[in-house]
Amino acid sequence: MKPVKKKKTEEPELEPLCCCEYIDRNGEKNHVAACLCDCQDLDEGCDRWLTCKPVQPETCEKITDTISDRLRIPWLRGARKVNISIVPPLVLLPVFLHVASWHFLLGVVVLTSLPVLALWYYYLTHRRKEQTLFFLSLGLFSLGYMYYVFLQEVVPKGRVGPTQLAVLTCGLFLILLALYRAKKNPGYLSNPASHDKSLSSSQIECLLKKEQEKTKGFPGTDTLGGLNNRSLKDDMKGSSRMGAGSPAKVKEDWCAKCQLVRPARAWHCRICGICVRRMDHHCVCCVGESNHQAFILALLIFLLTSVYGIALTLDTICRDRSIFTALFYCPGVYTNYSSALSFTCVWYSVIITASMAYIFLIQLINISYNVTEREVQQALRQKTGRRLLCGLIVDTGQYNRGFLRNWHQFSTLGTHAVHAPAEHIV
Repeated sequence: MKPVKKKKTEEPELEPLCCCEYIDRNGEKNHVAACLCDCQDLDEGCDRWLTCKPVQPETCEKITDTISDRLRIPWLRGARKVNISIVPPLVLLPVFLHVASWHFLLGVVVLTSLPVLALWYYYLTHRRKEQTLFFLSLGLFSLGYMYYVFLQEVVPKGRVGPTQLAVLTCGLFLILLALYRAKKNPGYLSNPASHDKSLSSSQIECLLKKEQEKTKGFPGTDTLGGLNNRSLKDDMKGSSRMGAGSPAKVKEDWCAKCQLVRPARAWHCRICGICVRRMDHHCVCCVGESNHQAFILALLIFLLTSVYGIALTLDTICRDRSIFTALFYCPGVYTNYSSALSFTCVWYSVIITASMAYIFLIQLINISYNVTEREVQQALRQKTGRRLLCGLIVDTGQYNRGFLRNWHQFSTLGTHAVHAPAEHIV
């Protein structure tokens, strides 16, 4: 007898969405015009706030989730969702800078509070392990807005020539190109378990034993004498020292979320949710083996361009004074609103530039000692690193091969496969 084929149940086709309709987080069809309707969480939070009752953190999270789900713009075949984290910089930054340009004391208060608010938001999102576009939006909009103020308030005064404007504009475009390159794949480890079903505990133990056996054979596998090969051999020896005699250490290298054994110096980024080769840190993007050079290049170009723009602006609004003197003493700058706004933007740029310069300095030190920021933090927690210059330098000693070799190894990151693929390790 031939097997009877079961007829597939035809699913009802969904009606196409118009430009203002969307499917909300509850799976229901909604409309952009109804964004202020049926806001029970918001009504409850406002009632508690008006009656001076404390608002529960769960209520605040529900309100934030509701707003982020309903913040949409009309688009073809359904309204598109807008990430709520990109909105505050676009609205608050111009407002704060214009308010700060009204008076010197207002400028001090506003420019002091901005870094505090940014750090508070960073702590909030870092603790909740959430991805956010706030800092990327803040950085890009700050670049655009500073350039806009420069064109509108500084260039018309006639002190900036075409060549100087062209150099500043080229610097801005180079920053964007470097950021675009840095936002690419930092060296994500592919997940071999994504093609199969979840592994059992016995299979995981077997994989860990195989990894332990492989790490025992690492020191004798490389016989070449080049500089890159010696660096690779040293990294493998470091991995062998960690895993050969300690099965517990091998288990630490196993990532249960990605279902793979991490190679040496790789780490799981809890914000991106994936393992990254030679992970350094996560800021506006995850910085790893493949984009670390682009990240350093973006910092360097930003510092040079920012300092050049600050010098041009101060030379225009505070004539016949040195840059350092004009930064702290520029009489009559608040008598004209245009010069006051330009001076406020200069100080905002100085604050951002100083913070980026500190990050750039730390990165240069870490590269010189061949250590990543994650390894520095881990060494400080475990008290295994050697601290120099009041903790500014932390030398773990594990991968340090000397100043020149460390920089040569950094210059060749991403040019060839330094580690075996994760699929081969597993």
